[in-house]
Amino acid sequence: MALSILPIFSSPFLFPLKNPKPFKPQKPLSIGCSSQEPRKPAKYPQRPTSRNRKRTPYGTSRRAILKKTFTQEQVKFTASVSDDPHVGIIGGGMAGLVCALSLEKRGVKSTVFDTGMHGLGGRMGTRVIDPQQLIFDHAAQFFTVSDSRFAELVDYWLEKGLVRQWQGSVGLLELGGRFVPLPSSPPKFIGVKGMRPLADSLLSETSMVNVVRPCWISKLEPFNGTWHLSENGKPRGQFDAIVIAHNGKCANRLLASSGLPLIARQMKRLELSSIWALLAAFEDPLPIGDGKVTFEGAFVKGVDSVSWMANNSVKLLGSQGNGPHCWTFFSTAAYGKRSKVPQENIPTATAEKVKTSMLEGVEVALGLQKNSLQRPFYARVQLWGAALPINTPGIPCIFDPHGRAGICGDWLLGSSLESAALSGMALANHIADYLQSDRACPEEFAIGLDKEFQAIEGHDIGQFPGVESLAQENEMPAYQPAT
Repeated sequence: MALSILPIFSSPFLFPLKNPKPFKPQKPLSIGCSSQEPRKPAKYPQRPTSRNRKRTPYGTSRRAILKKTFTQEQVKFTASVSDDPHVGIIGGGMAGLVCALSLEKRGVKSTVFDTGMHGLGGRMGTRVIDPQQLIFDHAAQFFTVSDSRFAELVDYWLEKGLVRQWQGSVGLLELGGRFVPLPSSPPKFIGVKGMRPLADSLLSETSMVNVVRPCWISKLEPFNGTWHLSENGKPRGQFDAIVIAHNGKCANRLLASSGLPLIARQMKRLELSSIWALLAAFEDPLPIGDGKVTFEGAFVKGVDSVSWMANNSVKLLGSQGNGPHCWTFFSTAAYGKRSKVPQENIPTATAEKVKTSMLEGVEVALGLQKNSLQRPFYARVQLWGAALPINTPGIPCIFDPHGRAGICGDWLLGSSLESAALSGMALANHIADYLQSDRACPEEFAIGLDKEFQAIEGHDIGQFPGVESLAQENEMPAYQPAT
């Protein structure tokens, strides 16, 4: 099923003005780099005094990271790139993966580093619980298409059987159980076996992309004209250019002492929401009013603790009758902000409180009496501490030509899978254009280093281009569960 969609966004940064051509290295320039070899220790080290005593390293607090960010010296590479340039991509979500794919189309090889223990994808997460065979899309729920460039990619996924149109009923669930279906247009797409398998399959047919996971790049070091990446002291390779395709506190910490103050400053301007996800499996279908729930997905209105709910068993497996009913529930951003804790170590009491509060919100949304909702036989909460961007510079990518480093991600254009893909395409083509140039005037390739941010309008779980009714902020929730 081909998608016939006219482009609504055009930018010279998304695709080169000329037809893409394989990479052809230029004649080598004189080699040089402002980064110097580390100094050798003094033969007779000076005894620490109050003036020269070694200071403790900066912590990971926001204030410490800001101090490091704005005091670091800018890296300026003057060496020529290698005849066979290699790009390091930190982050294996949609933006990073599409960036790698697009670089290969331009004849540039890359290595993708991702922290995922179970697979690639970032927010394209799917969880399978054995032996019950429970399945949950616990991050991105679906996506829409409004740009012709993204449509071409989705057409390919359709041909490969990786995605399909979500034909189930999706709509708005108002307080008390009133469901209003959304129009069938624009089409809504989902991964055939969940979102994560889609991410894992994106690079299955590539020949110039290497993937390293799980890997947590902890340091970027410029030396002798290339970027040296390492993971807790373990070398992870040398690269002619680097791409930061993730965000949040980990990206800020990585950039704080990288020698890229302009990029670090832009990353620090990004603000992210926090969203709780509740994965719950029930023995029987959920009731609604006097009947049973027949919808597969719903944007919940008027409930503080729940903004979205979806039946994964029907959506992904087509299961209507017997068997477990696996539901994904998302909180509102306001609820997530108020109840945020360190996501790496959620206290048991907090997890139980959030689960109870969200299930109570489900009851209210469905119009059920208090404590009448059946108890799930499986329930797990997860906090997306850096869930979705709430502000954006409104540009497809950011690139620092002096440091040969760039940023891609959905937040640069909005908060959708389409935005992420377009950003990855844009940065890949821009890097390829830069590498093919003579780099005599690198300033010409600078993008977005001073762009101001503006607020993003959309639903708490993201933007869905073409679904105008969801492109506005939710009203103040009318119901808040007791604390």
